[in-house]
Amino acid sequence: MSRSRIVAGITLIAVVVAAGIGYLGWRVAATRPAAAQTGIQLDRSGTILYVEPGTDRVRQVDDTTIVGTGPTCQRAYASGGTMACLRATAVPMASEVDLIDGSGKKTVQVWGNPSRVRVSPSGRLAAWTVFRSGDSYLAAGGFSTTAGIYDLRSDTQYGSLEDFTAYVDGKPYRAADVNYWGVTFAADDVTFYATMASKRKTWLMRGDLRNRTLTALRENVECPSLSPDGGRIAYKFRSGQQWRLHVLTLATGADTALAETAHIDDQPAWLNDNTVAYGKQAQVFAVPADGRGQPRKLLAGSSPAAW
Repeated sequence: MSRSRIVAGITLIAVVVAAGIGYLGWRVAATRPAAAQTGIQLDRSGTILYVEPGTDRVRQVDDTTIVGTGPTCQRAYASGGTMACLRATAVPMASEVDLIDGSGKKTVQVWGNPSRVRVSPSGRLAAWTVFRSGDSYLAAGGFSTTAGIYDLRSDTQYGSLEDFTAYVDGKPYRAADVNYWGVTFAADDVTFYATMASKRKTWLMRGDLRNRTLTALRENVECPSLSPDGGRIAYKFRSGQQWRLHVLTLATGADTALAETAHIDDQPAWLNDNTVAYGKQAQVFAVPADGRGQPRKLLAGSSPAAW
């Protein structure tokens, strides 16, 4: 067999594999009974979920007492009776999201490596962010991000946010290098917020699931997290090569730097209306949301979520 035919055959196989991975990116597995899927108490409020360092097991704690142990995840989140578990699979550049609630478990196969995961306050919607190889908001040929949303009740897969229509300064924004990450949901199960990056800029985007639109609200807002009262966004503010946690009041535009001054590369999570939690050096910390006080260590772990 000629060298050219061998090369052509290898190329064809690569295309088929890539197409298969692309298909898996939006395939949802069948529901299975939830009881055997998780040791997390889905109806127990007042607890904190986190991913344990070393084991990647999800733990549920009440103060310092472990009251539940869940599956292995790189990222986890829980809200409204639903837990989302994002993990890498044995297939390179592939992940899966387990969505577990009182009715069972669904698994969404996605293309990329785990980055972020969130659940809406009602437990109806789940979102994830993964890293992909290809066009990059950091460097050509590096990694990019993609974010997707799934509705557990209607079984609706919204696909990638890149398929939504984005608006910046009131005009449709179209660019080849657009990336999205860090979704957070409002209580109405329609409105959400995310980060959009393009041409070395980032924006806080307000999304509308009904219209499949995203509208830019403010620049330099990354990994947003909406407060329980729906009025504030905790996020990462970039200054030079570092990120610092801030809180933005949506109604007034007032912006507050939090007392944590270290470089934080995480999507923060609200423990309550007054406290923001985040991961730093394989530990979970909390800090007041008003800029006062001091950071305090809660436990060893990452990916915190208040149940």
